Amino acid sequence: MKSLSKDWFIEGVFDFEHKKYVLLAYLQEINRHFDKSHLYPNLADLMFHYRNLLNFKDNKTVLQQTFPQRISKADFEAVKLTYKKMVQDDYTMQEIERIITYALKKMDPALQTGQEIYDFVESCLDIDPIGLVPLMPYNGYFTLSNGTHRTNWVYEYQIALFENQSDKYRGIHINLIDIFEQSLVNTPQAIKQQLIKNRRHLPNPAMYHVQSNVTFPLEQTLLPVAKRRLVRFISDAA
Repeated sequence: MKSLSKDWFIEGVFDFEHKKYVLLAYLQEINRHFDKSHLYPNLADLMFHYRNLLNFKDNKTVLQQTFPQRISKADFEAVKLTYKKMVQDDYTMQEIERIITYALKKMDPALQTGQEIYDFVESCLDIDPIGLVPLMPYNGYFTLSNGTHRTNWVYEYQIALFENQSDKYRGIHINLIDIFEQSLVNTPQAIKQQLIKNRRHLPNPAMYHVQSNVTFPLEQTLLPVAKRRLVRFISDAA
């Protein structure tokens, strides 16, 4: 995938036509993936760049928000010095603002397309608990079935709570542990019993069956959306 550096709009020569070419090439690649219903990492990358532009536009004096990646103190001082020089140059700032305004306008339709795909994928998902769910369901297993495919993927998951100064959110870590063909014998209920028997570190695990009634690309679309949907499902029920 064609990528943009985090500060693509302020690095190098401030030439509007060149920046426009760089941006349009990036968006062409993003839309090519969306045409195939490939959401990740494309949607997350696009959202990062969109928010990065907004942060720069709305918080020009808050450099940590403009450059959210971890950078060393020396790197930060260099960025701060570069920024001060740009602020003193009215023409440079006008060009940057012109680039940002153009980029945000061009990114909007792609973001909308990505969000529509995401919402459609999520609407196709059903999640069913398998057996009794423990009081603390933040560690366990889930099976994933993809439309007309008979193959089911079995994952172990762990949900953790993260906090920062302004918000808290849940993340999920997964590990693929098995693949099976669903049948009258290989049901999610039977798979759960095998897991309890063979993987004794979780004697009373939560388990969920996540099913899509439409077939999607697994790694690029279905699995990332299913993970986020499962986190919300478990958090709402817990």
